[in-house]
Amino acid sequence: MSASADVLALSKIEIKLSDIPQGKNMTFKWRGKPLFVRHHTEKEIATEADVNIAELHDPQHDKDRVINPSWVIVLGVCTHLGCVPIANAGEYGGYYCPCHGSHYDASGRIRKGPAPLNLEVPYYEFPDDDTVVVG
Repeated sequence: MSASADVLALSKIEIKLSDIPQGKNMTFKWRGKPLFVRHHTEKEIATEADVNIAELHDPQHDKDRVINPSWVIVLGVCTHLGCVPIANAGEYGGYYCPCHGSHYDASGRIRKGPAPLNLEVPYYEFPDDDTVVVG
């Protein structure tokens, strides 16, 4: 009773990080959902690390959401009603959900709007400096 080969093939995605310029976000399809991979700039890393977590709806420090501060990997599904947020948009420069106006910061944390939780961080690992495997 193990998973079939086609199901196992979809369970992981390998992404080449050098294809993502600094300051940009790329979207991939993983398990039927959008997966956002964002390459932070030094300024974004400092900004997200300095956020006062007491001001957040769903308090979570940036260092608890990332393995490497240069890379943010989150599911591109709004935690309010499941719409797909727009990257590099909104009041906090992260993600903006056009359906009901939720604003997320560059770490995927909810900052304003009806979404109750931060964008979900899937399991991932870096087998080398230029590759991330999600799943």
